[in-house]
Amino acid sequence: MSLDVGLSLAGDRPARQGIWTASPLHGVVVVFMAAIMLRGVLPFNVDVSWWLIVCERILDGQRLYVDILETNPPMAGSVYMFGVFLARAVHARPEVATNGLIFLMIAGSLALTWRVLRFSSLRERAGGAAAVWATVVLTILPMYDFGQREHLALIVLLPALAVYVLRANREAVAPWAVLIAGLCAATTMNFKPYFVFAVGFCILTAAVQARDWRVLFAPENWIAAAFVVIHAVCIVAFYPEYFTLIYPLVRDVYLLLKAPLLAILLASATTFWLLAIMVALALQSRRQKVDSATLVMMAGSLGFAISFFAQGKGWGYHAYPMVALGLLAAGWAIADSSDAQAPARWLRAGAMLVVVLIFANACLWFNASVDMRRVQEEVTLLEPRPKILVLSAAAVIGHPMVREVGGTWISRQQAFWMREIVRRALKDGAIDQATADRLATYVAQERAGIIEDFRKQTPDVVVIDNQNSDWGKWAAADPELSELLKAYVSVKNVDGIEILRRADQPRS
Repeated sequence: MSLDVGLSLAGDRPARQGIWTASPLHGVVVVFMAAIMLRGVLPFNVDVSWWLIVCERILDGQRLYVDILETNPPMAGSVYMFGVFLARAVHARPEVATNGLIFLMIAGSLALTWRVLRFSSLRERAGGAAAVWATVVLTILPMYDFGQREHLALIVLLPALAVYVLRANREAVAPWAVLIAGLCAATTMNFKPYFVFAVGFCILTAAVQARDWRVLFAPENWIAAAFVVIHAVCIVAFYPEYFTLIYPLVRDVYLLLKAPLLAILLASATTFWLLAIMVALALQSRRQKVDSATLVMMAGSLGFAISFFAQGKGWGYHAYPMVALGLLAAGWAIADSSDAQAPARWLRAGAMLVVVLIFANACLWFNASVDMRRVQEEVTLLEPRPKILVLSAAAVIGHPMVREVGGTWISRQQAFWMREIVRRALKDGAIDQATADRLATYVAQERAGIIEDFRKQTPDVVVIDNQNSDWGKWAAADPELSELLKAYVSVKNVDGIEILRRADQPRS
């Protein structure tokens, strides 16, 4: 089923044929099958790979924020624990189990969303093209960023969006849907505090559209707020180190890692988002009455856009929710534009073309990754199931390479970013020398952790990043680290990335 044909199904099919007929269902199944095959071709995401290591270590007895250094709240990693549990239970790779659970999560979210809308005034539009297009956006659009927290947060939020649409239309909401919406909204916000903008804007838009301020205090909002508070209390109770150790580190060092605002505003993702919103607005302008579903999705997209700009990194996965919801809003507006007048048909055809082009280019943009296959191939030749240390701030060098070669990651953190952030901030003039001196304590702590982990589990392979930074010179100038590295010999240099092996181990 082509995208254009799929998008036209819901608008053209008479309501008497139902909202979930065989053809759309077949389309959803085809999209799922294509997305599953795509997972076998695309590389596994760097951050998801790291979180699998974190979950495995926690199950083996290590403590998050004590033995494992991570800047994200516990919710960010807890979701991946299910994949590791399942993999150990059925003796499968955690990557396979995690991807399988994410596909089930998408199917469950779509089913719940459809169920919420089934008995509403949107029942004729809740299936068909809307279901096929939502499946495409959730399963294929993420590309390399499949499984990232932003991807999961949007998947979880969809049933809550459906309830907000009903509130905007002043329609009844079933008690079970109220509970589901509250839990889903809370889960989304618990991933990252920034996501409160998306949820909040949806609720505010629903209240304005309904012209009823009581929507702001609907029961699902109280449920969401309660679970957010419970989550925060649990972090304080079970992970106090997150506030005593991690928060100061994030505040003082990690937040220095920001791209220029102009670069973010001019990023491809911003263009994709603006174009998708413009398509939705253009189609809305042809309607006599504003469509609440399109309006709520655009509001959520705007909230995620604020999250993207506030985080200030410009990374692809940070942009995914705003682009995805913008495309969902545009696709919904296309499927709903059934005006028989010729100008409206031409507008709809043009909108379809623009959406297809946005989607295709966004897929290419979200598929951006660093090719480390040559490094992985060289490491594979050195030692079976090696213990690996990577001296770099670039996480993509070590992940998912360490898992692909069946190795062991000996460091407590994903990459050594503290020294690099301070060095670059000083070089770029973002901080002065006095601030750099104050932050030297964090850099010293990172260095001490490297040496401690080195001695605790002597690595078989050391990879030194001289491509993106000066880690080789830094290690050579450090008395303790240079002494430890005397036991290693260089075997390969891949575009500035130096690979070392222990000298007392023959090359296999």
